[in-house]
Amino acid sequence: MSWLITIAVGFVAGALGKFLIPGKDPGGCLITTLLGIAGAVVGKYVAGLLDIGTANAGNAFDLRSIAVSVVGVVIILLLYRLILGKKK
Repeated sequence: MSWLITIAVGFVAGALGKFLIPGKDPGGCLITTLLGIAGAVVGKYVAGLLDIGTANAGNAFDLRSIAVSVVGVVIILLLYRLILGKKK
């Protein structure tokens, strides 16, 4: 059951992150979900560095877990755009 929660949190976090940082990023539902799951990992790491971590990031369907995951998604999207740059 834990993997279903992870997928659900990943999709919600990925969708919210893409909404907050709009642009021409690749992906449909699957990529959005994977982005959210990766965002949970990144967000959990950053929250741990700042000593505000949550042990449930990506594993519990609650507001704190989703918020940490969305922060991770935003970081990933910003790094993606920084590395790829603007295409003309």
